[in-house]
Amino acid sequence: MASMRVVVLALGSSQSLDVLGPVEVFDAASRIAAARAGEGRAARYAVEVVTPGGGGVALSNGLTLSAGELPSPRGRFHTILVAGGSGARLAEDGDPAIAWLRAAAPRAARVASVCTGAFALARAGLLEGRRATTHWAYCGAMAREHPAVAVDPEPIYVRDGALWTSAGVTAGMDLALAMVEEDLGGEIALETARWLVLFLKRPGGQAQFSAGLATQAAAAREPLRDLQAWIADHLDADLSVGALAARACLSERHFARAWRAETGLTPAVYVEALRVERARTLLEDGAGVETAARAAGFASAEVLRRVFHRRLGVGPAAYRDRFRSAA
Repeated sequence: MASMRVVVLALGSSQSLDVLGPVEVFDAASRIAAARAGEGRAARYAVEVVTPGGGGVALSNGLTLSAGELPSPRGRFHTILVAGGSGARLAEDGDPAIAWLRAAAPRAARVASVCTGAFALARAGLLEGRRATTHWAYCGAMAREHPAVAVDPEPIYVRDGALWTSAGVTAGMDLALAMVEEDLGGEIALETARWLVLFLKRPGGQAQFSAGLATQAAAAREPLRDLQAWIADHLDADLSVGALAARACLSERHFARAWRAETGLTPAVYVEALRVERARTLLEDGAGVETAARAAGFASAEVLRRVFHRRLGVGPAAYRDRFRSAA
């Protein structure tokens, strides 16, 4: 079978996992496909890491990665993938990499980026009028600097036709797994995820943040810090603003303002995030949707479904089934 040529473009100060994460996914998928179909009969990826001028490319962690020279843009490419890092983030119109992207992209079956690699694609004019994402910390800058791009800060990765963009760092592996699924099928993609000890092949629409990340900072005020611990242990209780304010011995208005000042979230958003995290844990353990909703304090399974779709981009039943498939 013919190989699928994948060119990973690494510019100065590339994030190492932006480069090597997808490379490992493509390599593992090739090995698994060959083992199943037999050497010489399975489609496989031919991956090359390139940089302008060739030689070594400096990574953001201080290491140096050997890379080849930019290939002729008149060649044929299955996938062109731009890794993130300050080199991609700050690339200018006159940079050789940008000129190469403009010339090579029309000859690629698909063009993709990891993290701030999206800035290089945008600079090359490849994302105009397209929906795209990047690392959450740079979505605002992306929207300001490239107003013609429809920046979506939520998903792990976004596909708009032949253009794929992903969030930062490990999200590049989710992007690569989705490509493997398209190229070689779901079974190969899932086996690749297992081989790389990726517990779950995440759907592209899933939010970049774990629902509970924003709730982990402890409040400085002792009454609110104690209340945080109590909330986590009583998610099925009445956690309305009025009930929480009474427990903190504050007026509702004073409580809501103090809570937001301490946590950066409204009480309602904070509680919902913890409830989603509890429901996720239960679903990962195989609980039914009704059981997870009740134990996490949601009014009904339908409320849980709505919140899951809004926060994670996937329903609770589908979320649970993905863990069952990966188990």
